[in-house]
Amino acid sequence: MSRAFDAIIVGAGQAGPSLAGRLTAAGWKVALVERKLFGGTCVNTGCMPTKTLVASAYAAHLARRAADYGVVLQGEVGIDMKAVKARQQTVVHNARGGVEKWLKGMDGLTVFEGHARLTSPTTVQVGDEVLEAPKIFLNVGGRANVPDMPGVNDVPYLTNTGMMQLDVLPQHLVIVGGSYIGLEFAQMYRRFGAQVTVVEMGPRLIGREDPEVSDAVREILEAEGVAFRLNSECISFSPSEEGIRVHVSCREGEPAVVGSHVLLAVGRKPNTDDLGLDAAGVTLDKRGYIQVDEALRTNVPSIWAMGDCNGRGAFTHTAYNDFEIIAANLLDDDPRKVTDRLTAYALYTDPPLGRVGLTEAEVRSRGRPALVATRPMTRVGRAIEKGETQGFMKVLVDAETKQILGASILGVSGDEAIHGILDIMYAKAPYTVLQRTVPIHPTVSELIPTVLGELKPLD
Repeated sequence: MSRAFDAIIVGAGQAGPSLAGRLTAAGWKVALVERKLFGGTCVNTGCMPTKTLVASAYAAHLARRAADYGVVLQGEVGIDMKAVKARQQTVVHNARGGVEKWLKGMDGLTVFEGHARLTSPTTVQVGDEVLEAPKIFLNVGGRANVPDMPGVNDVPYLTNTGMMQLDVLPQHLVIVGGSYIGLEFAQMYRRFGAQVTVVEMGPRLIGREDPEVSDAVREILEAEGVAFRLNSECISFSPSEEGIRVHVSCREGEPAVVGSHVLLAVGRKPNTDDLGLDAAGVTLDKRGYIQVDEALRTNVPSIWAMGDCNGRGAFTHTAYNDFEIIAANLLDDDPRKVTDRLTAYALYTDPPLGRVGLTEAEVRSRGRPALVATRPMTRVGRAIEKGETQGFMKVLVDAETKQILGASILGVSGDEAIHGILDIMYAKAPYTVLQRTVPIHPTVSELIPTVLGELKPLD
């Protein structure tokens, strides 16, 4: 005997709970299934705990620099990793508990805890329960990718999930993967006091960024003592008396790095392999992501996919926007689509990188006349006052339409200042509108109009 609902939501990550709120407010009878931790990746093993650790690492870094600001501290700066972890876990538990309490108290919503499997386009089984609804929304997220590298199963390794449980300071943390997740952990653990080596297969870090961004980030982290091994095309693992041996190179440099701990930060994969999607006829791409159209509907008319599992965005903010798109189309007669969304994200090293739109390489590939302007953070008053002058600002503009195509702000408050540019791009206004604004002094944002006044043709 099945239990009937108007909608079933699988997963309590960023999109699922908000959609449950909208649907129940509209009078729908909704079931939500969560198999483990309410709040999804962001709350439990992603944004919130990692940024909490970043904050602890920044406090340690600033304390060590206290004398630069005329502040005198007695004794050396110490790190209590158990206290660091406890603070991080308190933030997580409070956030997760808030989501769970909200959902379980929501009128019109029935929460099921257990593993969901689709048995048809309109039915989901959770333990002994069979749930039925004409509409199913999948918000199942993703997890760390563990490639089948030689020896990886012969050694202990950590992913972003395991790092959240670490309450000791590694003597030497070897991070495999020189992209966003790996670099954030590299800087924070170096600031906690660990020796850190980043191993990257490619010729540079964060390969999707322009080379000048990659180079600047590398220089910032190297200045803090993080070591890098690039072009590591022969990565393998083996046990060692000193810990874990990571073979990194077949051509140059020391052939291996020995660490006390290894973190694998080599991408993510969707949680779609145990959902019974084949029984429902849902189509996946070759990487396991659920294929969706502009409205986030799968090839099965009764099923939608939101968040990391649909391959249309890998961020908390894009998952939430997925909810907004689905709700607008279903409830508001507002035809929104995923291609209306601009690419925007941040790298939370210190200083952070705020990014929106196209890179310079992507602008060049368009073959249209373009303008570009840059300004080092050494010429930004707010950065000078804070004593944090690493990085630069860069804006790219279409020379004919005057539309901003993309921007990078690597520097203090870059993750916040980028939003002024993001808003103008969504408004589809010419860059001259932003150039003529009068921002508040002293801020990082106040230099954006100045940068726009220095645009020159992109050679």
